[in-house]
Amino acid sequence: MLAGVCVGTNDLAGAGRFYDRLFSVLGMVRTMEADNEIGYGPVGGPSCFWVLEPFDQKRATHGNGTQVTFRALNNDEVNRFHEVALAQGGSDEGAPGFRYRPGYYGAYCRDLDGNKLHIMHEALQE
Repeated sequence: MLAGVCVGTNDLAGAGRFYDRLFSVLGMVRTMEADNEIGYGPVGGPSCFWVLEPFDQKRATHGNGTQVTFRALNNDEVNRFHEVALAQGGSDEGAPGFRYRPGYYGAYCRDLDGNKLHIMHEALQE
């Protein structure tokens, strides 16, 4: 069972500012802090996403083909997540819109270190 995801950063303070603002769109908050990492999760819940400086003290890099996906409550939340990511210095990897299959709405962006983030909402078909 998956407990969480970590992404690397070369600027923990900058990444913290980016994710504080970005995750506020989803109702996520800082759930822990240490010298080299920040954890995020739901209010009152455990950390499930961490941004950290690599343990080996080498430069953090992003993976080709690697992304972290977040589920939005609705299409407006997808739009807001993407908008906030870009406003905080992230880059666009795919504007919000319908894709893949009926009812699937998503967007893609990258954080300040190039980590790819995907936000999506899928309306259930009755």
